[in-house]
Amino acid sequence: MLIHCEQVMRNVCARLGGELREFNGEDDHVHLLVHYPPKLPISTLVNRLKGVSAHYLRKEFHQHAHRHLWGDHFWSPSYFAASCGGAPLKIIKEYIEQQKRPD
Repeated sequence: MLIHCEQVMRNVCARLGGELREFNGEDDHVHLLVHYPPKLPISTLVNRLKGVSAHYLRKEFHQHAHRHLWGDHFWSPSYFAASCGGAPLKIIKEYIEQQKRPD
């Protein structure tokens, strides 16, 4: 399911003129490093990532996805976004790569 989520999110980023540079996930959240156009509001990017991925993941993994819902929603309504303009991308990628994936 996480692999399919990454593919969907890569496609969403590309359609919006961005690039998903790093992806990893845990049982209850994902970590993304996204390069996106400066005129694209982060809220639009996140809403599209969540909306499109929820649609396809529910469709493809209905039984499994049902166990991980936030009420009736696939994703929590909240998100955390931070700019990493000054940090070396290598450090951010390593952080995301080191996150624990579910067994």
